[in-house]
Amino acid sequence: MSDRLFIFDTTLRDGEQVPGCQLNTVEKIEVAKALEELGVDVIEAGFPVSSPGDFNSVQEISKAVTWPTICALTRAVENDIRVAADALKYAKRKRIHTGIGTSDYHIKYKFNSNREEILERAVACVSFAKKFVEDVQFYAEDAGRTDNEYLARVIEAVIKAGATVVNIPDTTGYCLPRDFQAKIKYLIDNVDGIDKVTIATHCHNDLGMATANTISGILGGARQAEVTINGIGERAGNTSLEEVAMIFKSHKELGIDTNINTTKIYGISRMVSSLMNMPVQPNKAIVGRNAFAHSSGIHQDGVLKNRESYEIINPTDVGVDENSIVLTARSGRAALKHRLHVLGIELDKEALDKAYQSFLQLADRKKEINDDDVLMLAGKHHAAKRRIKLDFLQVTSGVGVHSVASVGLDIAGEKFEACASGNGPVDAAISAIKLIIRRTMLVKEFLIQAINKGSNDVGKVHMTVEYDGNSYYGFSANTDIVAASAEAFIDAINKFVH
Repeated sequence: MSDRLFIFDTTLRDGEQVPGCQLNTVEKIEVAKALEELGVDVIEAGFPVSSPGDFNSVQEISKAVTWPTICALTRAVENDIRVAADALKYAKRKRIHTGIGTSDYHIKYKFNSNREEILERAVACVSFAKKFVEDVQFYAEDAGRTDNEYLARVIEAVIKAGATVVNIPDTTGYCLPRDFQAKIKYLIDNVDGIDKVTIATHCHNDLGMATANTISGILGGARQAEVTINGIGERAGNTSLEEVAMIFKSHKELGIDTNINTTKIYGISRMVSSLMNMPVQPNKAIVGRNAFAHSSGIHQDGVLKNRESYEIINPTDVGVDENSIVLTARSGRAALKHRLHVLGIELDKEALDKAYQSFLQLADRKKEINDDDVLMLAGKHHAAKRRIKLDFLQVTSGVGVHSVASVGLDIAGEKFEACASGNGPVDAAISAIKLIIRRTMLVKEFLIQAINKGSNDVGKVHMTVEYDGNSYYGFSANTDIVAASAEAFIDAINKFVH
């Protein structure tokens, strides 16, 4: 008989803390519903006390999904817990995730405290959360660097206080897999009552060992894995949901099962990548563009003779349709709608019509449309609703001449035009936009990425714009990289001009 591994997804909390990856409530609900279809057991929907937007998102996600447990994060602060409980009031299954740092680094430098005071605060936060919900998860932040004996004391105390799940995070990604497994085993052997709760892992990827540590922790006895789609998260990211799910699907001999419908993995991977403007690296395990690509002649020959010669995963198991419809300029709306559906995106008729017109224009410039192109097109209808839109852009540039840009903006229905020169076509376009907006803005980061390859490819532009001491993130994609740069600049401006 197999052991059940619970999947706790924190894409909407830890994943969304990545600069430039913030989602609005509608987008978060879209991801939450996809996570429900994927089969995750727990959705960490946010940190309610951090902002009114996060509070609202947790509340609306609680209304939108049915069977997964909805979890809200707090610090070991009574007001945090009270606000989280209020945000969760509509959840069918609710959990408060509270805790405190337990390593000497956190105790001394973060809290200026001592071990006994921290233990008391840990017990107090669990006891207080227990007044609002039955399901209380405790996290021992930086458990990876916490002395095992002291960690065991804290975990035993919070279990007695009513914790139902105890989370052992490798917050800094420091642990080696053997040490993390030994830590979990130590707790199982030395904590009274630990057999009555679920042990969770939450591993970061600073040294590239998040998935290895998570698997080691599970083999050591943990039965909840805290993960994100595509492994997104602070700094180097978190453990990837898709990697954990497929490791146990591939290694049946381990006797551990999840509730994940793996055929939904590829679609939600692309959805999260698109909504959060976070490209998936081509060589990313399971969901990268090259995950099932073979360029070596020896590999190609082996795969053609027998797929399992070089592939341990059938692409269709993760939702990669080997026989998917190839989209070209001759494809109809039905083909585009089907591809969007495979990628986890449903558009209403009006939005689909607009996306299809953009698709035809793009298909005229590219011989073949790939999934990243389709997701870019689907995202255009979100941008169309924004207050400031690019009406037209004309740029003159070349060797030995000054670049000059003429720009037209539509601001809430009113038309504005400006012309400026600059150090290159992108600088000229941004200078012209600044003349219209008339605010002091500084481009702090400017990144261009090709989606696939070739001179006719779509380029993605990520831009960080500083205004009034705050950073705002803009994104766009276009076969014209100058247009994409102007659109990304405008995307950032839309976030602070109301």
